[in-house]
Amino acid sequence: MSNLISHSHIWATLKNHQKYLASVQMQDLFALDEQRYENFSVVACDLLLDYSKNRLTKDTLHLLKQLATKANLENWIKELFSGELVNNTEHRAALHVALRNRSNTKITVNGEDVMPNVNAVLAKMRKFSNAVRDGDWLGYTGKRINTIVNIGIGGSDLGPAMVTRALRTYQHPLLQSHFVSNVDSSHLGDILSKIDPETTLFIIASKTFTTQETLLNAHTARNWLIEKLGSDTAVAKHFVAVSTATQKVSEFGIDPVNMFEFWDWVGGRYSLWSAIGLPITVMIGMEQFEELLTGAHELDQHFATAPLLENLPILMGLIDVWYSSFFGTTSQAVLPYDYTLKLFPAYLQQLVMESLGKQVTRDGDLVDYSTCPVIWGAPGNNGQHAFYQLLHQGTQVIPTDFIVAIESNFDLPSAEHQDAVLSNALAQSHALMMGRNLAKTKQKLVDIGIQGNDLAQQLPHRVFPGNQPSNTIIYKKLTPKVLGKLIALYEHKVFVQSVCWGINPFDQWGVELGKNVASTLLPALRTEQDGNIHDSSTNGLLNYIKTYRHK
Repeated sequence: MSNLISHSHIWATLKNHQKYLASVQMQDLFALDEQRYENFSVVACDLLLDYSKNRLTKDTLHLLKQLATKANLENWIKELFSGELVNNTEHRAALHVALRNRSNTKITVNGEDVMPNVNAVLAKMRKFSNAVRDGDWLGYTGKRINTIVNIGIGGSDLGPAMVTRALRTYQHPLLQSHFVSNVDSSHLGDILSKIDPETTLFIIASKTFTTQETLLNAHTARNWLIEKLGSDTAVAKHFVAVSTATQKVSEFGIDPVNMFEFWDWVGGRYSLWSAIGLPITVMIGMEQFEELLTGAHELDQHFATAPLLENLPILMGLIDVWYSSFFGTTSQAVLPYDYTLKLFPAYLQQLVMESLGKQVTRDGDLVDYSTCPVIWGAPGNNGQHAFYQLLHQGTQVIPTDFIVAIESNFDLPSAEHQDAVLSNALAQSHALMMGRNLAKTKQKLVDIGIQGNDLAQQLPHRVFPGNQPSNTIIYKKLTPKVLGKLIALYEHKVFVQSVCWGINPFDQWGVELGKNVASTLLPALRTEQDGNIHDSSTNGLLNYIKTYRHK
């Protein structure tokens, strides 16, 4: 008998329920229930989640709750928070919640309380960031640091870059930041051309200090600095590390005193709360970083204690399972109507797809259901003039999250800007749900004077099918605390999905294969001999590059 949840009775019941709802129009659900918004929205942790514009009913929620119970969700949540080895393929805990445990309650891994070490690193981050911000950390030539360059990749880049940009109104007025992740020389080269070596501090973020992309960029930056300042002793004044590899950090030229550690129970895409957040603390200050932690901790407590159908991450996770596994949707759009969250969709791409893009369960069984949508998006209103056409009149069902700030962090003289943002956000979610049928479209065209053959020709192009599902998340203003809550909300939503699908969201073995192949191609690129180590296409491309790279 299969252990796959898709072979359970509740899964079969949900499949039958989906057949009933497949042809139901959401506007009809609103017509039947004048209290639909009140019945399908939740306010918690200063966030409003309106999920009324989804293809679901109270019966759907009841069945999804049964699915969560079948998957033993509540017990998995307890194991996550108690330091159990929920990352079973790597035999590790996943204790990002400990990094923001502002109540400082005891959390153990393998019998050891991790909080003293967490608090010690936070204290070290405070001391360092204060020294840079107050002008006490001086460069090799005695000048004050005014530029931070973070060199990392994946979670060591996306999280800090997203948060730093989102909270830029809180940044120190004398500091600027850059984030380097790509080994394409145009990325680092562009930044090096703009900065002053005497006033720049590099933060190298690599747990093992062996990550190929990060170390290549780090050594190039090191060589650049030495060339500009004339001495390799300058490295100690202009480089710090976030790592656990003391010897490699020291060999690079960084004083181990200026190395900030984190632990193997901190996953890369969950690491911005750790020392990986060092560039955040430098740019916005430790007090604001702690507010970020506090916001996430409040959402953690909500996730751990709120009833299933009043629980923001659980509701969002179950709804996503509903669409991916039962409606067969393959992508999800994230649309922040808050321009400070410009990088949030990119951040979620790693969080969601690296966590849920798995084809086997925790037990190693091949799944027979979709485990992850493709995540994409952009800030509104920009997206409205790019890809919203697909959302409104395309052939796919694409669930959408609208993320909306009531107030902007920037106070311009005219209040019209934020009113325009809010009106567009509300209008788009309404239009996606309601659409405009043939009869209403025809009347609209007649009202503006279109008749006869022109009317017949125009009519099919002007119809909007509607019935496109969406959530709307609203908060007053993007403070550090609110951002902490928003990030934690999506982290836990992903965990809910993983539990329902029976997969491990904390490993990423798929990332390793490409790295391994690249390690065989790198030496082949550096020899004059024809490559003959892979398939004919790869060999052909390799040889073409080698032939024409110097012509």
